[in-house]
Amino acid sequence: MSTCPLSTISSGDHINAGTNGFVPPAADSRQQSKSPANKVVLKKKVTLLRGVSIIIGTIIGAGIFISPKGILQHTGTVGMALVMWTACGVLSLFGALSYAELGTSIKKSGAHYTYILEAFGPLPAFVRVWVELIVIRPAATAVIALAFGQYILQPIFMPCGIPEIAIKIVTTIGITVVMYINSMSVSWTARLQIFLTFCKLAAILIIIIPGMMQLFKGQTEHFNQAFRVKEVSVMGFPLAFYSGMYAYAGWFYLNFLTEEVENPEKNIPLAICISMAVVTVGYVLTNVAYFTVMSPEELLASEAVAVTFAERLMGKFSIAVPIFVALSCFGSMNGGIFAVARLFLVASREGHLPEILSMIHVRKHTPLPAVIVLYPLTVLMLFLSDIYSLLNFLSFARWLFIGLAVTGLIYLRYKRPDMPRPFKVPLFIPAFFAFTCLFIVALSLYSDPINTGIGFAITLTGIPAYYLFVVWDKKPKYFKRMMGSMTKILQIILEVVPPEQHDD
Repeated sequence: MSTCPLSTISSGDHINAGTNGFVPPAADSRQQSKSPANKVVLKKKVTLLRGVSIIIGTIIGAGIFISPKGILQHTGTVGMALVMWTACGVLSLFGALSYAELGTSIKKSGAHYTYILEAFGPLPAFVRVWVELIVIRPAATAVIALAFGQYILQPIFMPCGIPEIAIKIVTTIGITVVMYINSMSVSWTARLQIFLTFCKLAAILIIIIPGMMQLFKGQTEHFNQAFRVKEVSVMGFPLAFYSGMYAYAGWFYLNFLTEEVENPEKNIPLAICISMAVVTVGYVLTNVAYFTVMSPEELLASEAVAVTFAERLMGKFSIAVPIFVALSCFGSMNGGIFAVARLFLVASREGHLPEILSMIHVRKHTPLPAVIVLYPLTVLMLFLSDIYSLLNFLSFARWLFIGLAVTGLIYLRYKRPDMPRPFKVPLFIPAFFAFTCLFIVALSLYSDPINTGIGFAITLTGIPAYYLFVVWDKKPKYFKRMMGSMTKILQIILEVVPPEQHDD
């Protein structure tokens, strides 16, 4: 690579396919008159509609259709279950409003990572992205992808069981397609997300409308004595909280791509408020609809609540429900990968992840390396039998760091009072949200010490990793040369370069 003495190839250099190398920009006339539209940067292509579709499309996954029994199991009554669904929606709105302030005052992508970095420094921020990269995101994507594979195949194999190998093959194909689309075009990824979001809302309406018709016909026997107390331990409430907040998780995804949002001061708060109102009302009414047809005992016994509901009310039309569930899972996969790739890009830009992850495709203007880095880890997770347990281990880690990020909002109010804040929430909102998250996390250490302790131990591995990969700068010269060579080889193969400066 004698033509490129730098450790990496800059965005001013042009890939020459004929020589399989790079030539200076002076040798390419197109570089002489590069317009702003052709700059190698992530474009501002996320409109209000796309922002709403990213949030709703990522929040609404398989849970509300398949197994909304976690809350009922840990609260014990229909009334308390509906109260918990509503409370988790309101609490999620508090967190989302807090993130709206953070996103409009700190105009960088990266969400939790960026806000913790700004408030508390690099170590806790690195630990957050470390856990996300090695476990949380691959496991979460694998779980939702497995649900996609199972439900897309269900109409084909009904009433027989689905072979596990078929589920794994279709799941792998689904993950590959999602990552390919995310690698090729930001616009097409966003358009796909809008379409899938409308499919999710249609699926919820297919459940809500017949359920409300049943309610108006007087099918209210399962709501009688809705708050009748059963033997339910108070220690179950943290687990009910996790189930509810997991179902609402996704309100923060727009903050992962703040730099790509048009007019973020206006569109981020609007998108968050619209999305949370739609999702909260939809979730509560969906659960009400379930209870018009099923008793609490039947709901707990069902493996797929929406399918059971549809079979009882819709007859042959019930075959459409698994397809809608599969599309919902596909949308969650698409939105999650679209957003979290920006987290890895920002962390790489800050020097916390390998440099290649901060680079952009020269023509597609997508964060190609940050998207595909998840691929091998996610496919590997498909063949681990305990990925569901792994998610339980790390539920506490997610809410610990989200609570920490919102605590950072309060801290920044006093540390940097002059910071521009186009959108500002009353202080009690972030205070209540952060306290609730941290209190529930602490309580879970007591109520479920084994799973939470394992998650805590996995999270702590980020501390030695930080000092080994980030702080220790006296690495052997051969290691630095090897990493530099690998970066340049990957740049040529993937056709990516460091992003140019935005003119904002």
